[in-house]
Amino acid sequence: QVHLEESGGGSVQAGGSLRLSCVVSRNSGADDRLYSVAWFRQAPGKEREGVAGIDDHPSENVADSVYGRFTITISKDSAAKTVYLQMTRLKPEDTDMYYCAAGNDILMRWERFRPDKYKYWGQGTQVTVSA
Repeated sequence: QVHLEESGGGSVQAGGSLRLSCVVSRNSGADDRLYSVAWFRQAPGKEREGVAGIDDHPSENVADSVYGRFTITISKDSAAKTVYLQMTRLKPEDTDMYYCAAGNDILMRWERFRPDKYKYWGQGTQVTVSA
């Protein structure tokens, strides 16, 4: 079984920074190989939007809406991998629930922001940016 746990959300003023963490872990018997991990965000009543994605190479990319402000990185050990989303120069429009997702497929860059490409999802962490 695969488990994703996000942390690091909170409330900040515009221009501030936050770092989100997603710990992706598997039970010892799980045979899923998780190649791709991504961060998505979603506001109530809106579609889920891809923010940043990364794989095991690592190869990463971020959405145009956050380019130059957000960075995604990955660290791995034998037990789990942790994916970080460093968010800087935050804007009120970045306010959303942020979700971590993991999948088995090796994705092309343009596929990384498709929610249907990810099999596992975390519960989300709220980010609120005030003006």
